Amino acid sequence: MAPYIYGERNGRHILDLVQTYYLLNKVLAFLEEQAAQGKTFLFVGTKQQAAPLIAKTALACESFYVNQRWLGGMLTNWRTIQKSLRKLQEYRRAEERGDWNLLKKQEVARKRREKDRLEKYLSGVENMSRLPGVVILIGQTEEIHAVKECRQLGIPTVTLLDSNCDPNLADWFLPANDDSVSALRLILAWFQQAIQTGQLRSLEREAAKKQKIKKTGVKISGNRRTSSITKKRNPASSKI
Repeated sequence: MAPYIYGERNGRHILDLVQTYYLLNKVLAFLEEQAAQGKTFLFVGTKQQAAPLIAKTALACESFYVNQRWLGGMLTNWRTIQKSLRKLQEYRRAEERGDWNLLKKQEVARKRREKDRLEKYLSGVENMSRLPGVVILIGQTEEIHAVKECRQLGIPTVTLLDSNCDPNLADWFLPANDDSVSALRLILAWFQQAIQTGQLRSLEREAAKKQKIKKTGVKISGNRRTSSITKKRNPASSKI
């Protein structure tokens, strides 16, 4: 991180704000473009000061989040995580139906503890049907397992890097103090705005396509065009 550190004062590094501003604009442009392409986002940040901000930002831009603990294989072993999510849904349905009322107290207590544990760690990805298109990381050193899984799967990452982090492990990064709540709140607000802008572009493009199809009666599928207007066959052409 040496190229992105302006200096040091009282034993603390001071980040170069000029470079931070330059990289911020690049990151925001990347997030907006990915959102415009319909990509999904996973926010990851388990630091105590970051956890509530992570959840709030992700929900505001219809994304997913992990803000308690990164479970090993969260991405690389996604099928197993999906099984755990299905188990969580089964627990909820059973509890709502009153099935647990027929069980012994010890069994109910065990199931409730398991349900609470699954909700704590997986509630932020409960509606994530496939691997995310982009992972946004707050705290590289704390989320190093998530970093490794993203690199293994080739999922692009956007990472907030403090002075003790390694930019070589990030695809897109932003030098910032990830311990400062005010800095996190400001940066996440910018991330949220960029993603929402891209999502709006995606919706407008899809709406324009549907409107064009409705007007012309032509549906474009790959490189072929199929018309909703059936041409009348010329009787003469069928004669030999």
